[in-house]
Amino acid sequence: MRQAKMSLVAMATMLAVSSGAQAGDTEFKFGGYVKADVMFSDYSNGAPDSGNLSRQFYVPGTIYGDPSNGNQVVDFQARESRFNFKTSTNLDGHKLTGFIELDFMTHTDGNERVSNSYSPRIRQAFVSYDNWTVGQTWTTFQNPGALPENLDFVGAAEGTPFVRQTMVRYTNGGFQFAVENPETTVNSYVDSGSSSRITSGSGMVPDFVARYNFKTEGGAKFTVAGLARQLNVEIDNLDTQEMGYGVSFTGVIPVGDDDIKLSATAGDGLGRYMALNYANAGVLDANGEIETISSYGGFASYRHWWTDKWRSSFTLSGFKADNNEALTGGGVNKESYSGYVNLLYSPVKPMTVGVEYMYAENTKQNGDNGELNRVIFSVKYVL
Repeated sequence: MRQAKMSLVAMATMLAVSSGAQAGDTEFKFGGYVKADVMFSDYSNGAPDSGNLSRQFYVPGTIYGDPSNGNQVVDFQARESRFNFKTSTNLDGHKLTGFIELDFMTHTDGNERVSNSYSPRIRQAFVSYDNWTVGQTWTTFQNPGALPENLDFVGAAEGTPFVRQTMVRYTNGGFQFAVENPETTVNSYVDSGSSSRITSGSGMVPDFVARYNFKTEGGAKFTVAGLARQLNVEIDNLDTQEMGYGVSFTGVIPVGDDDIKLSATAGDGLGRYMALNYANAGVLDANGEIETISSYGGFASYRHWWTDKWRSSFTLSGFKADNNEALTGGGVNKESYSGYVNLLYSPVKPMTVGVEYMYAENTKQNGDNGELNRVIFSVKYVL
């Protein structure tokens, strides 16, 4: 009986929080959504195993599978479902905010044989006090508000910066300045043509990001961001550093009831900041020094509202890395492109039912390529 009462209290508390509750000067809010996907995929080079990341969502560079698995597969999942908890407190005119969000993507600790059990992972966890934010959230170099409305988990993956990491950020009006977690990824020695990746967390210099957000009188929203970082590899007998940098521009432009979303990013030594680390930030030359890799990418998406309940997005995305021509190893990525078209229906505001077709093509430095055709059916309910 006691356990039943405790469960009822917990349920009542959760329901109260989900609609917003307040205790003194602190407001509590629970949010998130439930999303179920059915994905029919056709891989030109054979499907990856069922636990592979590519079977959860499109990640450039992961669409090369095993021909012995066959080319066509279907996946049912609800792993994108997420929940978050937020508190906001007014302290004598100062605003204190706490936020934590979890979902169930990327982990391989579950399986599809019996229970499909997957551990939650931290997406965001931060605290804000007035203009300061400390904790894990979207990198200041990225504008998540400009991402297209696609059913694929990321959508336009190769055309956008996409990183969540721990940082210290200061915001003043439209300006943002941040020091963020550093991490270096480079290809091994160029003279070996190797495709292996070296990941290094060495060094004492954080990544520096500056950003400016602004609006026009017509309602368009734009961001311009700059990134400066030190690439640092200190492994075994290696001790080498090099500077990397990048610039990014995003826009959300209203066109009547419709909108255009776009992004353009370029840099030298961007590496993991672009296209889900499709290309690395640099390569080690014959002397063991880092030679940076230039890369650029972007996307454009047009969303059209057919009625107040029906809408579609048309999205094109692309990325290219200017690798050293000596990097001929089979795992060195060079170019990636994808396209999306969907039809979404919201019978009531919190619920969306939709279908999306996507096509992606990835090309490696040695000329090998892979293609992915995918149709996604989704049902999403926002809590």
